[in-house]
Amino acid sequence: MLDLPLQVPLLGVGVEGLAVLVIAALAGGAFGAALGALPAFVFTGFVVFLGEGLGILQREIEAVDLAPQGELATGVTSVIGFGMVTGPHVSFAGGVAAAAYAAKRYPEMEPDGWSYHFGKNIGFAFGTKPDVLAVGGIFGVLGMLITRLASGLGAPTDTIALSVVATALLARVAFGYPIVGRIAGRNVLDMSPFERDEPRPAPDGGTVEGRPATEPWLPHQYTWSGVTAIGLVGGVLAGYIWLETGSVFLGYAISAMSLLFLNLGVERIPVTHHVTLLGSVGAVVALPVVGSDPLVLLVAGAFGGLTGIVGEVTQRVFYAHSGTHVDPPAMAIAVTMTAVALLYLSGLLPNAGYLAF
Repeated sequence: MLDLPLQVPLLGVGVEGLAVLVIAALAGGAFGAALGALPAFVFTGFVVFLGEGLGILQREIEAVDLAPQGELATGVTSVIGFGMVTGPHVSFAGGVAAAAYAAKRYPEMEPDGWSYHFGKNIGFAFGTKPDVLAVGGIFGVLGMLITRLASGLGAPTDTIALSVVATALLARVAFGYPIVGRIAGRNVLDMSPFERDEPRPAPDGGTVEGRPATEPWLPHQYTWSGVTAIGLVGGVLAGYIWLETGSVFLGYAISAMSLLFLNLGVERIPVTHHVTLLGSVGAVVALPVVGSDPLVLLVAGAFGGLTGIVGEVTQRVFYAHSGTHVDPPAMAIAVTMTAVALLYLSGLLPNAGYLAF
């Protein structure tokens, strides 16, 4: 393959390499639109699970000198799972933008029984509609560019999560949705109108039939006690997985795969990939400090519980009142990993988890 020497500033690739990424991201974003954002993310979980499993196998083989160093390296996690095929900043972002667009362009496609704004239906597959696929593809490219630019600038956070949030907000602006939306309760954090079954007020002074006044991201996962409890549980389990396998992302992958059941309509399935990811980070940060596996698990649980609370705060601000999906787990990961990075750069933590500086 011809390798042009010209580098693209801050993106870390040559012109030809950037062209490859753009073309692949177009297809990856369209893939997310075709399947729907949530099904596409479930594939992220399966691919990352495969990649992390292969990585664990490779380390075990190398440890007993059955293969030369690096010979079994696959790059499945980084190149496919978090890359142009199922990377959340590409395929999930494309699916989110496609739903925001289709809710305005094709409101008649809204399925029966969906009580929120159609633009929030990230489980809906848009199939082969060319314009919807094009929107997904464009936002897949935007997600790729934002991620690489943020990484090139040295942004102290998880740049994939940051990109997922940025593209979702861009979709709101592009397709005419408010950034926060109409607040029905006492303040932006108040979910009580949902609990009282209040209908959503309409601009003309009436109400919107079938839509609640406030739309919590997950009706079964929004109480402060509930999100804290599941965060503690997920954080401990992810910390244990890291202690036993050395994989930061294996717990995240298991959480993402579990969303298959949510997509299939199984009631009350919790969403936990943000808390398991930060639980692993908590374990990575804690081990050099506390030196005790039981204490490491407690710190991992605390990281998971805190991340669950952060995710709930962000959903109440940026999800519950407008008409499209802005991902609470991505917001929680971006916020908490920024805190981890800044504490590390300030010398208060021994490392920054999976972030490299």
